[in-house]
Amino acid sequence: MKNGLKKWRLLPLFTALAFILSGCGEPFLSTLQPAGEVAQKQYNLMILSTIIMVVVIIVVAIVYFIAITKYRRSKVGEDVIPKQVEGSHTLEILWTVIPIILVLVLAVPTVALTFELGDQAELEKTDEEGNRTALVVDVRANLYWWEFSYPDQGIVTGQELVVPTDQNVYFNVIASDVKHSFWIPAVGGKIDTNVDNMNTFYLNFDSEKSAEAGDLFYGKCAELCGPSHALMDFKVQTLSSDDFDSWVASMQEAAEAEQQEPDSDLAARGAEVFEEQSCIQCHAVSPGQGAGTSVGPNLATFGERTYVAGILDNRDSEDSQEENIKHWIRDADELKPGNKMGGYNEDDLSDEDLDALTEYLMGLKVYTE
Repeated sequence: MKNGLKKWRLLPLFTALAFILSGCGEPFLSTLQPAGEVAQKQYNLMILSTIIMVVVIIVVAIVYFIAITKYRRSKVGEDVIPKQVEGSHTLEILWTVIPIILVLVLAVPTVALTFELGDQAELEKTDEEGNRTALVVDVRANLYWWEFSYPDQGIVTGQELVVPTDQNVYFNVIASDVKHSFWIPAVGGKIDTNVDNMNTFYLNFDSEKSAEAGDLFYGKCAELCGPSHALMDFKVQTLSSDDFDSWVASMQEAAEAEQQEPDSDLAARGAEVFEEQSCIQCHAVSPGQGAGTSVGPNLATFGERTYVAGILDNRDSEDSQEENIKHWIRDADELKPGNKMGGYNEDDLSDEDLDALTEYLMGLKVYTE
C-alpha cells in the first residue's frame, strides 16, 4: 500500500512536466511563438480565453474548498444543518449575470476578430494600370504534396512556398482529391482546403520573427487525409520585399525559357532519363507551367529545396541531398505510403541512370541569393 502511494506521488510531478513541455517548440513550428500579425491576434485571443477559464476554475475551486472545510461534519457536528440559501435572489442574479459578462468579454473580441480576418477588401484594390496590388497565392492540396501558384506573376512552385515579409499575403485554397487543411502553425490558424469550393484568407509574416526562425517556417496538413497525412508537410521561405521581387524576376525569366539546360554530361543524360521514364507527364520543370493540372509537384526549383518530398532534410550537405533524392526515387512507397509516384527498383531504373537523374534534379535551380 505504501509503495503504491509513493508511486502516485510522482503523478503530479509528471503532470507538471507534461504541462511545461507542451509549451516548448521551435519558433518555426510553435503556435505559442506567433510570427505574424494574424498569429499574434489569434494568440492574444487565446490568452484572453485562457485567463477567463482560469478565473472561473479558481473561483469554483475556492468555493469548493470552503465548502469541504467549513462545513465538514467533524467540525460542525453530526446534527448541524448549515443555513440553506435555496431561492436566494442575490445568488441567482450573481450566477446569471457573471457568466453573461464573461461570455460577452470573450464573444465581442472573438466576433470582431473573425470579421477582421475575414475582410478580403484588399483583394479588389488595383493600381492605375488595373493590376491587383495585393499578393495572391493559389494553394492546391494534393495527396500528399502542395502546389503554390502566383497567378498575377505567372509562377508555379511545388512543396516550398516563398513569401515576402511585413505585408499581407492572400491565399486561395482548394483541394484536388480529398479534404485537406492548410496550416502554418507559427503564422496563423488553419483553413480547410475543400474539393468543391475555394476558401480565401490572408497571413502576415513578421520580418524579425522570420529572422529568428532562420527565414524558414513549417506548414502542415491539419486534416486527416490518408495514410501519409502526417507526412504532408511543406516549407515556407520568407524574403524581404526587395529579395522577393528579385525572386519573382528570376522565376519569370526561367518561365520564359521554359526549360533549364543541363550543366554537365551526366546531367544531360539525366534529362534524357527524365523523359524516358515519362516523368514529364506528371512533373513540370518550368516555373511557368502546371498550375492546377500537374499530377506531381513542379520541379523547376527542385535543386534549391531544403527538403525532398517535404520530409528528407537536405540542409546538411550536397551529399545528403543526393542520398535523399535516390532514397526517395527508390523507396517512395515506403517513405510516403499512398503517394501516386511509387518507387523505382533496379529493374525499372539502373544505378547509372539513377545517378544521372539525380544529377539532373540537383541542377534544377532558378534563384540563388
